[in-house]
Amino acid sequence: MSDIVIRAEGLSKKFIIGHKVERDSLLREAMTSGVRTLMRKSADFFKGRVANTVGQTEEFWALRDLNFEIKRGELVSIIGHNGAGKSTLLKVLSRITEPTLGRVEINGRVNSLLEVGTGFHPELSGRENIFLNGAILGMSRNEMRRRFDEIVDFSGVAKFIDTPVKRYSVGMYVRLAFAVAAHLDAEILVVDEVLSVGDAEFQSRCINRMSEVADSGRTVLFVSHNFAAVTALTRRSIVLEGGRMTFDGPVEAGLAHYTASLGKTGKVRHWGRGKDATLISARLLDRNDTPTELFSPGTPLRLEVVVETTGMPGMSLIVILRDQHNVPVGYYSSATFSNVPLPTKAGRYQCVLSLDPLFLAAGGYTIDLRTTSTAIVVDHQVDGALQFFVNACNPGELGFDFRQDLGFGPLALRSNTPIQFERLSASELPDLHSDDRLGQ
Repeated sequence: MSDIVIRAEGLSKKFIIGHKVERDSLLREAMTSGVRTLMRKSADFFKGRVANTVGQTEEFWALRDLNFEIKRGELVSIIGHNGAGKSTLLKVLSRITEPTLGRVEINGRVNSLLEVGTGFHPELSGRENIFLNGAILGMSRNEMRRRFDEIVDFSGVAKFIDTPVKRYSVGMYVRLAFAVAAHLDAEILVVDEVLSVGDAEFQSRCINRMSEVADSGRTVLFVSHNFAAVTALTRRSIVLEGGRMTFDGPVEAGLAHYTASLGKTGKVRHWGRGKDATLISARLLDRNDTPTELFSPGTPLRLEVVVETTGMPGMSLIVILRDQHNVPVGYYSSATFSNVPLPTKAGRYQCVLSLDPLFLAAGGYTIDLRTTSTAIVVDHQVDGALQFFVNACNPGELGFDFRQDLGFGPLALRSNTPIQFERLSASELPDLHSDDRLGQ
């Protein structure tokens, strides 16, 4: 038996997108234009002419010339921007839609969880939907009876198993749908972004279950924007961009390839002004003092902020680091470092925050900036002032070093001067207008 369970050759999928031709907002015109269009198409049909639909329809290729092979037991993540073609690919592999060009060979049964309640009938109870899904996959009633208790126990909806699923909450729907998909005897499990609906405990159980499925020799295709889940579950990634495959390889390298394509929008950001202290600009610098949006774990992180003050007493800078779920994972304040001289005179200052090597998980992060006074009153606040991406989870340049009988030192060393302010001269002031604050 071949180890290849999925083979795609020249896989392409085209959709026809309709565009409404606007004339005016009159109801009379809308009705007459529809009649004219129908009459014109009828005339073209009877005269053997191709219908004239220029300006009304457009060909959109959701997938273009994909070629890949997936082996039995592989854990593969499909990564890409919204609209890159991930869901379309899963629908083709799940036999929900047919490709326009190319071919796909699938060896084995496919069980899919592409959206909330996939394959569920809202009027049937949870119990009935479990047996319905099993019947669709070709499983016998005796097989379903053997797995029924395990499915219900995993889903955690035993109390409502005989209630019509239309009365379930979204979380209950997803729990039962995933439990059914993950416990039925299908050789290929396809899971889209639906797991983001569940809570953290359920997501952890789902990831563990999918790992068990792969260990049993079955194949898992996983789509998610949660880099932590992708890194924890999968070993291989396929990156899509504009319907084309731009990468196929190890998941860490795939995430690095994906994050490298996430550039700045280039839009001017207006930060506004504070009363006594105004944030002027900010940027992240690498070890070569080059502005960057990509951060490698295990390397120092340096943040440079320019702030202007009228001489408010005890002006300090607060930096908040947030992960891709907007959860604070770091908090730094210049006021908490007793050995840092805070600005007391009016002027424009450059504040540099230098952090020792950080070990951040792969994903996107944002930085909030605030200026405060001694009264702990926020004077100027810019949320999401900076955004950066961690491309992979690795030990960094420090690496691992095993030495016999020497023990292990601390994981991180505190810097002696983590924050410092330096007053800028007139020639060093950034060339920025007071009304336009740019996040560099």
